Amino acid sequence: MQHLRHCRGLARVLLPSAHSAQRLKNNIPLASACSGLLSLRWGSSSSGQGHDYRSSRGPRFRYVLTGLVAGTGAVLAYGLHQSKAEQAATSVTQTSSLPVYSQEDVMRHSSLDEGIWVTYKGSVYDITDFVSIHPGGDKILLAAGGALEPFWALYAVHGQDHVLEILSEYKVGVLRLEDFKKQEAANVADPYSNDPPRHPALIVNSSKPFNGEPPPALLTDNYITPSALFFKRNHFPVPQVDPGKYRLEIEGLPRGTVSLTLDELKSRFPKHTVTATLQCAGNRRSDMHKVKQVKGLNWGVGAISNATWSGARLRDVLYHYGFGPGVASKAQHVQFEGLDRDVTGTPYGASIPLNKAMSEEGDVLLAYEMNGEALLPDHGYPVRVVVPGIVGARNVKWLGKIVVSENESQSHWQQKDYKGFSPSADWDTVDYKSAPAIQELPVQSAITHPVEGWTVDRHMKEMTVKGYAWSGGGREVVRVDVSADGGKTWHVAELQNGDKGQKPEPSPPPGRAWAWKLWEITIPLPEGAQEMELVCKAVDSSYNAQPDSAAPIWNLRGVLSNAWHRVKVKVN
Repeated sequence: MQHLRHCRGLARVLLPSAHSAQRLKNNIPLASACSGLLSLRWGSSSSGQGHDYRSSRGPRFRYVLTGLVAGTGAVLAYGLHQSKAEQAATSVTQTSSLPVYSQEDVMRHSSLDEGIWVTYKGSVYDITDFVSIHPGGDKILLAAGGALEPFWALYAVHGQDHVLEILSEYKVGVLRLEDFKKQEAANVADPYSNDPPRHPALIVNSSKPFNGEPPPALLTDNYITPSALFFKRNHFPVPQVDPGKYRLEIEGLPRGTVSLTLDELKSRFPKHTVTATLQCAGNRRSDMHKVKQVKGLNWGVGAISNATWSGARLRDVLYHYGFGPGVASKAQHVQFEGLDRDVTGTPYGASIPLNKAMSEEGDVLLAYEMNGEALLPDHGYPVRVVVPGIVGARNVKWLGKIVVSENESQSHWQQKDYKGFSPSADWDTVDYKSAPAIQELPVQSAITHPVEGWTVDRHMKEMTVKGYAWSGGGREVVRVDVSADGGKTWHVAELQNGDKGQKPEPSPPPGRAWAWKLWEITIPLPEGAQEMELVCKAVDSSYNAQPDSAAPIWNLRGVLSNAWHRVKVKVN
């Protein structure tokens, strides 16, 4: 316990006190957090849906709490009784038999030496002896000596019962009534109250911050995804940006820092248009959940979409301001910072290799239009970077700063997230420095019609199967194979470079196949089958193929999920 007390680095480690451990016999899964999203580290496999967070491990496993109040993660999780959740969620009354503390009393407990106290809805909690290993650093201490509400407002996960249940076990008193009333009056507004409206068809994986994907039935209806249905991946509230006051700062240039207005970006540089697919690193994470619990949003097959993007080429902008071969020869990376920020003011950040940014064939854009119109707020208005062929996490939205540097971005999302690891790596052994940040993504495909559980009439004799396929790094998908019997026999699907009945997009130059392929095939129903397992797999121009199952590529963050996609349908 003592050696943990002295941990003052990026992670704060605090173990439950002996008396707390005696009070709580229940087994609790180890909770971890990243980018404000709830996820749990399990010692055993789960149902695969990621919605039941209670463990069934034996009594030798004590509960562990990860109490994260802000920044890149925010979680307090385990399971006790429903009544305790209600207890914690209810505003305090002054008839409590617990001690009454003033706000000054609470503020005196704002360090590890003095203890960490916080308040929530008029109750006082001593969270000193909670365990917390936070990859985002010591943001957990931001609420020390004060109220949790302003921090918890950033992440809706805190309203869940199991969060309130664990918190209730560490209640030590109530806040003096007059101080509680002052707190209520001072509580900040919902930081998500200005978020834009979203299309009701989107499948919501997280409401605050908003993360949603189109349903499979709509995903491949159009070669170019309508902007309203394009998947949405946010880490923080959508920033409100005044285009008249917008400035894009560019650092690391030989002539010093440059500041560009939106009008200057549009008028000084030629406008280029690129059709490119963006895919979240966690697309199809739900398939990995079926193998073993992973950490992250439970994306289905819809965390991928295709659009036309227009704006200035990044290389044109950098060349214009004096950057080129032989200049700043040590530079190897281009860093991006967004205008979306966590509660500490830390922006979302990422970087790409300099050679991708400066390549004429790289097609990296400072985009201000999507599908022929100004970017929607959810997609980075007024300017975002679009890096074709690269994981969505590097396509930074609401772009506020560009830095040409010899170093990779040091942001959490570059250094401690969006990396792939061996199936053997767990949260106790994972070494983030041992793995490179994801850039190009592996070959991918999925079935969008029919969907799981769909019923086909036997008298139809045959059925149509549809889906999408894409590969990172500009590698063109050259074939999609489809099976109706779980992979025993295969049929080759027809690939589409555009919408049916319209002139297809021209074939891309080698290495610049940024857009997905839609595919379709009509296959006969297997004789006498009562159930069919449809399977698809894609092959790209480098003859990379998808693995047949998720288990060998399973990783604790559930990224890079590209196993054969399987859909079971019934034959009526």
